[in-house]
Amino acid sequence: MPKPLIALLVVTSALSFAGSAPVSADEPTAAQRMSEPGPLEEMLTKQTGQWDVVASLWPAPGAEPIVARGLVAERTMIGPILQEIMKPAPGGNQPDFTRIDYLNFDRVEGRWKYVSMDTRFPVSIMPARSFGPATDGKIDVQFEPQGFVGFGTEVEGRFMVSDMAISSSDVDHMLKEQHVMMANGTGKSWLFVRYEYTRRH
Repeated sequence: MPKPLIALLVVTSALSFAGSAPVSADEPTAAQRMSEPGPLEEMLTKQTGQWDVVASLWPAPGAEPIVARGLVAERTMIGPILQEIMKPAPGGNQPDFTRIDYLNFDRVEGRWKYVSMDTRFPVSIMPARSFGPATDGKIDVQFEPQGFVGFGTEVEGRFMVSDMAISSSDVDHMLKEQHVMMANGTGKSWLFVRYEYTRRH
């Protein structure tokens, strides 16, 4: 690269960096302002603790749900991010598994970010995001499309699109509902998974 071009790039980069500096040393940077806890972080903090969970799965539209009771979720804050780890309660009769999810409001983008991982199915990591803030107290996130293994003996591998609605009727009850639509030509969606949370006291 010619030396004059290198010098121009260095000067341009320096001017750009200087232009992003705060006006005065007393004024917080944008990163500092966005890192300060706000009402949404306080809302998530109130959801920490242990919760009893009932999980219901509908494998197909109109099917009877498969219900799993005796689950417990432990919620903690990692900075501004709510972490949830779900497992069978000690002494229960549920097969062992671990389900982990994270929920955070991205203040720069103005929308919720969510990701889940579950050892019960080969679903890998499931990232999701909302279009904006919560509406009427309900957080709606849309997952990335992914291949679904299916429930039969052969790998189906067809894509499904899904969302999740996170809501709360009061401080001691939470609800997560996931709807799916399979790429099978029908265009039909149905309630696929429901998690009902009750706070432990």
